[in-house]
Amino acid sequence: MLSKRVIPCLDVRDGKLTKGIKFKGNVDIGDPVETARIYYEQGADEIVFYDITASHEGRGIMLKVVEKVASQIFIPFSVGGGISSVKDMRNVLLAGAEKISINSAAVKNPSLVSEGAEAFGSQCIVVGMDVLKVPVSKKIPSGYEVVIHGGRKPMGIDALWWAKEVERLGAGEICLNSIDADGTKDGYELNITSLIAKNVRIPVIASGGAGHPQHMVDAVTKGKASAALIASIVHYGEWTIPNIKKYMQDKGVKVRIVW
Repeated sequence: MLSKRVIPCLDVRDGKLTKGIKFKGNVDIGDPVETARIYYEQGADEIVFYDITASHEGRGIMLKVVEKVASQIFIPFSVGGGISSVKDMRNVLLAGAEKISINSAAVKNPSLVSEGAEAFGSQCIVVGMDVLKVPVSKKIPSGYEVVIHGGRKPMGIDALWWAKEVERLGAGEICLNSIDADGTKDGYELNITSLIAKNVRIPVIASGGAGHPQHMVDAVTKGKASAALIASIVHYGEWTIPNIKKYMQDKGVKVRIVW
């Protein structure tokens, strides 16, 4: 069995680490560069960096911040926000990222997924999905709708269909974020996580809602995820990454304790 990954997520706005609840009410909570270094030293398996307002503001990602974070960590580093072309992807990789995360841009231009995979390999391309629970309908049979621009724009696209489509286009991984669960610390949205994980062959990262290590155990067992994205649980010092991994290991989940 492959080890399940624990991945801290750094949401960055105006160069500062920020956190909100259900994509709203964001407050600045620290320095992303220093925070990334601490999580790396604690044993994070990867770091995810999102420039959360880049797409909405119609600008490119803050490459200087990406470079600073990359200089401090020596684990896989995934970067997203404001990436809308192969050139943008190349710039982010040259700034030190190992993976590119595309979300809104992929929905608006699906060929970007295949173009990125062809240029840099599928292993570099992560498609982020922000999903919202909605009534089941002919258009949204799974009951989960894809939303873009940081939760601001519902797209009328079924989440399960989109997950299968990005896999077909060449994505190497899906990061599935539940807007309903985001920042609540009440646990991941296991229904849509397991539905997508069971219907695609690429790894699925569960995102949104971690408040206790048991939630992460549930995400990788009941939710069938390959990894769990975390934010509030570590940002506010409630748990450390070593404590989380020890808890998961004690519950029978295989995790990487030492590098």
